[in-house]
Amino acid sequence: MIVMKFGGTSVESAEAIQRVAGIVRARLDRKPVVVVSAMGKTTNKLLEIARMAAEGNHATRGFLGQLKGFHVEEAEKLGIVDSLNRSPFGIQATFEELKELVQALLVMRELSPRVIDALSAYGERLSSIIVAAGFQRLGIPAVHFDARSYIKTDARHTQAAPLLAETYRRLEEELIPTVNQGIVPVLGGFIGSTEDNVTTTLGRGGSDYTASIVGAGIGAEEIQIWTDVDGMLTADPTVISDAHRVKVCSFAEAAELAYFGAKVLHPATVLPAIEKNIPVRILNSRRPEVEGTLIVSNPPASSSPIRSIACKRNITLVNIVSTRMLMAHGFLRRIFEVFDRYETSVDMLATSEVSVSLTIDNTRSLNAIRTELETFAEVSIEENQAIVCMVGENIRRCDNVSARAFAALDGIRPRMVSQGASQLNLSIVVAAHDLQRAVESLHREFFRTPDATSFE
Repeated sequence: MIVMKFGGTSVESAEAIQRVAGIVRARLDRKPVVVVSAMGKTTNKLLEIARMAAEGNHATRGFLGQLKGFHVEEAEKLGIVDSLNRSPFGIQATFEELKELVQALLVMRELSPRVIDALSAYGERLSSIIVAAGFQRLGIPAVHFDARSYIKTDARHTQAAPLLAETYRRLEEELIPTVNQGIVPVLGGFIGSTEDNVTTTLGRGGSDYTASIVGAGIGAEEIQIWTDVDGMLTADPTVISDAHRVKVCSFAEAAELAYFGAKVLHPATVLPAIEKNIPVRILNSRRPEVEGTLIVSNPPASSSPIRSIACKRNITLVNIVSTRMLMAHGFLRRIFEVFDRYETSVDMLATSEVSVSLTIDNTRSLNAIRTELETFAEVSIEENQAIVCMVGENIRRCDNVSARAFAALDGIRPRMVSQGASQLNLSIVVAAHDLQRAVESLHREFFRTPDATSFE
């Protein structure tokens, strides 16, 4: 059995769904389970409708009409509108339910996390219904499974954590027999429900996570993440147009790259896969003949010290200095208690006896954080920064990575440097306007002659 997850761009239209059907049909002998994201930008549109309704803006009716029209039009192209309209779970019934929720929100004017989950879940609910019906129309034995009945979570709305034991039990009892009958289950990613059957979501990008959970639950031989790029690349393709495809990398490298900005994989995706040691492969639904990137526990040895260069924009650097804390204990504890109170995550950290520099990408509470920090330290803020992160298992084995990196960055002033405790990454903070040049210089240095066993 394999799990095949298709992202929003892979199912954005009838044409795209037909392309996906061809990909799935070619792999029926591997007993696929299909997980899909919302079609195109549907989730963004649903969240905008939610925001407008909470503000009492009745223009939501028009936006709902447009969204319904889009789904109906693509379903018509697939020839499945009539069959779906006869279903109690079809497009018409689903949009009637959505309309009632938006009407209630227009009256209540309160956009709680629970309501956000209920509204944003409709994208995956609709796409999975349409894709399953489209597969049937195109001759693939498929059946729709409502992911909310199988992915059970806690009640932490908008960022729910799966209850894995119960989820795995349900997947094993119901999906495996279906697959063994030669039928393709189709589920929406991103969504789940509490034990009381209240809709939840796993957070943005959570469809990848769903695929990994399903793969672990059914004991899949491989989890495939189908997107619109050829796999992981040696650098962000918006920065380096001729970046190389990474043929294979480790789970640890993939997680590090995802956290520091590689958008082809959700950071949490690898967790259930690591637990069950299931390979993850990233593939391009527009170019299915490309082998993509294989993520495994122990990839083959590579001569390159760097697997890829990730970058994270819109970073703020916070410098905290307190000479009063010289030889005193508790300085770091006091700092992190402040960030914890305001639920603000730290990306990078560098320390000395009396100073701490750290980076954040969420500045919502920055003014309040600064006010508290200034009760015991001097604080300076540097905005418009970026993190350039070199990731590779070989960084810890090579003696000259730092020297080569700093030589390549000649003329670019690093604002902060950190080598991760895992020794998998060497991260440098630079001014946002230096990001392009920094990545170009580092890529030229480390991928001038790429190892053919690891890169293409």
